[in-house]
Amino acid sequence: MGALTDKRITENNNADADREENRLLERILSRDNLNTAYKQVKRNKGAHGIDGMEVEHLLQYFKDNGEELIKSVLDGKYHPNPVRRVEIPKDNGKMRTLGIPTAVDRVIQQAIAQELIPIFEPQFVETSYGFRPKRSAHDALRKCKEYTNQGYTYVVDMDLEKFFDTVNQSKMVEILSRTIKDGRVISLIHKYLRAGAMNRGRFEETKIGLVQGGNVSPLCSNIMLNELDHELERRGIRFVRYADDMLLFAKTKRSAQRILEHILPFIEGKLLLRVNREKTVVAYIGKIKFLGYGFYPSKDGIKLRVHAKSISKMKAKVKELTARSNALGYEKLKLKLKQFITGWVNYFKLADMKNLLKATDEWLRRRIRMYIWKRWKKIRTRYAMLKKLGLNHNTAFKFACTRKGYWRIANSQILNVTVTNARLKQAGYTFFWDYLKAVMV
Repeated sequence: MGALTDKRITENNNADADREENRLLERILSRDNLNTAYKQVKRNKGAHGIDGMEVEHLLQYFKDNGEELIKSVLDGKYHPNPVRRVEIPKDNGKMRTLGIPTAVDRVIQQAIAQELIPIFEPQFVETSYGFRPKRSAHDALRKCKEYTNQGYTYVVDMDLEKFFDTVNQSKMVEILSRTIKDGRVISLIHKYLRAGAMNRGRFEETKIGLVQGGNVSPLCSNIMLNELDHELERRGIRFVRYADDMLLFAKTKRSAQRILEHILPFIEGKLLLRVNREKTVVAYIGKIKFLGYGFYPSKDGIKLRVHAKSISKMKAKVKELTARSNALGYEKLKLKLKQFITGWVNYFKLADMKNLLKATDEWLRRRIRMYIWKRWKKIRTRYAMLKKLGLNHNTAFKFACTRKGYWRIANSQILNVTVTNARLKQAGYTFFWDYLKAVMV
């Protein structure tokens, strides 16, 4: 293992490139593969790296420098740029650190991933779903439902502590080297792992971990955790993994606890990963959250629901969009709501949520009415709009002069008889239950 990760080994480019198995780098750098990688990076867009180059400028860059860049990589002289550190908020209020590679490095990493995915896909197990072609979170959730309805209703909800930040790079290179025989490719991947990061103008080394934001990192994470997948299969343990989110299934709580005790030494001793003991729990399936969903028992077996935390997060987003103080304007508000609601419903459509969505829509309509009333603001505007919506002079004037608060008015006769449900729908607002009905047809 040490020989594979020695800096002198990974920095040089020694490999017998005449053998077919050692010509992987040439396939990665082929014109067709690079073109496909460029198109994918362009589709994904994304922010610039430390060099400031936007994705729109990539084509001209490759026209001017493509041949020189390819030669540099083939000769082992190419050195990736450090990533640009950024922080984004997590669901729990903390911050997640991402690393944004330069646009050029994103293309090269994408080219690497495109060639490696077909090589490693056959090695991956059936019940791993994250970052894999033609597999989704929905597939993972359906498998969880299948296991629970077979009687495996107790789970180990495994939390790998800061997984991407703590991957041991030497172990990563060792695992990669078992399959990849072109040493130049191992060298290039190792350079990306060790490229470092710029954080507020200061360079930081990256001696451990995978960069969240790099195009090759999702594949590397699956390759690392595939070791755990195969160990679980060898032990006859049913599990579902989506990226680094994982549930291990058992028929009793005691069995689940034994599974956890026996698998910990492998994870921490063999894979050199860390398990968060506080967040890793053994529990009945109805008490855990997985990929935003919860589970509940019914007369027809275990079913899926939207987890309470996901509902809270959804309502917080709707509140943000319909805030009285925002300056979106009606058309932009309709568009933003439509984008959020369609995405949310499409993700949670496996859940039983008819009553939830009907109640949410009532609340949402009240939020929209409050938003509209706030925008009318002046008495004369309110009077004119209420008249336009069918009220007579006296009623319109009386309602326009009310001093009730915005939220109270949003649920009062003033707006219920004027800004009706039908008018909101006709105006182009999207609602959760209406959209779900359309999707499920």
